[in-house]
Amino acid sequence: MIAPRVFWPALIVIVAVAAMALAFPQFTNDVFTGAQNWIVADFGWYYMLAIGFFVVFVVGIAFTKLGAVRLGRDDEKPEFGVLSWFAMLFSAGMGIGLIFYGVGEPLTYATTMPKPGWEGSDTELAGLAMAQTFVHWGLHPWAVYAVIGLALAFAIHRRGRPVSIRWALEPLFGERVKGWVGDVIDVVAIFGTVFGVATSLGLGVQQIASGMEAIGVVGESDVWLLVILILVITALAMVSVISGLGAGIKWLSNINLSLAGLLLISMLILGPTLFLLRNFVESLGVYLANVLQMTVDVGAYQGAPAQEWLSSWTIFYWGWWIAWAPFVGVFIARISRGRTVRQFIAGVLLVPTIVGFIWFSVMGGSGLFRQFFGEGDLVQDGEVSPEGVLFQVIGDLPLGDVLSVLTIIVVAIFFITSSDSGSLVVDMLASGGHPNPPVWSRVLWAVLEGALAITLLLAGGLGALQAGSLITALPFSIILILMCIATVRALRYEHRQLEYRQTMERLERVTQHVTGELSSSLEDVPELRSYVDDRIDYRLSRTRGIGRQGRSERPRTGR
Repeated sequence: MIAPRVFWPALIVIVAVAAMALAFPQFTNDVFTGAQNWIVADFGWYYMLAIGFFVVFVVGIAFTKLGAVRLGRDDEKPEFGVLSWFAMLFSAGMGIGLIFYGVGEPLTYATTMPKPGWEGSDTELAGLAMAQTFVHWGLHPWAVYAVIGLALAFAIHRRGRPVSIRWALEPLFGERVKGWVGDVIDVVAIFGTVFGVATSLGLGVQQIASGMEAIGVVGESDVWLLVILILVITALAMVSVISGLGAGIKWLSNINLSLAGLLLISMLILGPTLFLLRNFVESLGVYLANVLQMTVDVGAYQGAPAQEWLSSWTIFYWGWWIAWAPFVGVFIARISRGRTVRQFIAGVLLVPTIVGFIWFSVMGGSGLFRQFFGEGDLVQDGEVSPEGVLFQVIGDLPLGDVLSVLTIIVVAIFFITSSDSGSLVVDMLASGGHPNPPVWSRVLWAVLEGALAITLLLAGGLGALQAGSLITALPFSIILILMCIATVRALRYEHRQLEYRQTMERLERVTQHVTGELSSSLEDVPELRSYVDDRIDYRLSRTRGIGRQGRSERPRTGR
């Protein structure tokens, strides 16, 4: 139950990268860093433009008549309820990153690493910092997910195709998606998914280790503690992925979203509540005023410092989101059967974006308040530790120890849902799109994701993981652009068919009404009823045969 031309090339290359990173860590780090620097220097503008295009494309589709097409049969109901659907797509799409960067990212922009070109007081920088964080975690990443999720959901649920990336491009390539073109597309998608999940695993274990250090479970974390955490949580993820989508992943996602909501509400109530609410409103205003400029800001006039900043933040995020896109796209497509295109886009774009804004307003606002109006101790030696400042902020709140434990649990479950969902998606791609791939290969991919995360951590830490995501994102971004073209072509054809069916249904209702009215009006003259047959279709049809006078009608032959 595997697709050999997809399974083996992907497996061999991923194992080779992991082995090389383990045998030659410095060489691997140099190669990855060099490739990352080349991409940022020569293709940074392309990443920024592509992400902006995806946002415009998805929003545009939602507001056109194409949004009425249903991702499934015309009368089909959604497979999952709204809450479960949202919980699964949100846990898969953002999980660990929200916890890891929640406090540290806005604080970093406002203090130690403001974006080159920003000017103003601390309060002005804080507003820009929140707005830039909203750009990184709002509409832009979810637009990337929506592009591939929409294309796949249409192919899977409307056209009855297998759960495989290649079928999203069938409107462009036709039968060729069954050959080597489709194999290459699926292999590239597997690379992106595995490297994206490995990056998230690396972030997650650093957060868990910092939490364990903060509550006194360990004295000081090191790389070997991170390795042990990856091994333990990968084992837990394997248990979940074996149980499948309807059991383990669904329930873990619901539990995790509930716990994350409890953590968010606790920090809002126990922290500087009024400031956090004001921070949300003001940050939203700064975001709306600057989102267009931040979307296309490639640092053309700030030189090398701007390129270095973009490499560490914006372009890294764009690469990470694109690398995650196959995984999240397949996953949200799989769980979105029965929704219209407009419902799909609204759910995927708006709900996670709004929740993300609230999350960073509370988490990031708590860090900014402590730094500017409180103890001012979150910047140490001119740096901000993203994985550590969260526990500093939480630890000083009432019930701080309880909330710290809760945070570790949330990170761990996010870790598990990312790993098991990613393993399930990779397995579906490697098995030719089978919706229930074999258990042994699910376990294999979960192990490989953990192994790659370990080897890249040993090779170069978080930098190597980030570089891996950025490198795999470059070829897949081209596939995403082709998906946009294919989706428009497919939806236009489907909408024309939908309009035709609706027109025929309306015409049929009118015909029945007219026939019934005519028959009922003849009741007083029974003699006339024998001249009216209520089976006759009284619709006007196009006149045929005009201009054919003089032609002889020839009988048809078998040819």
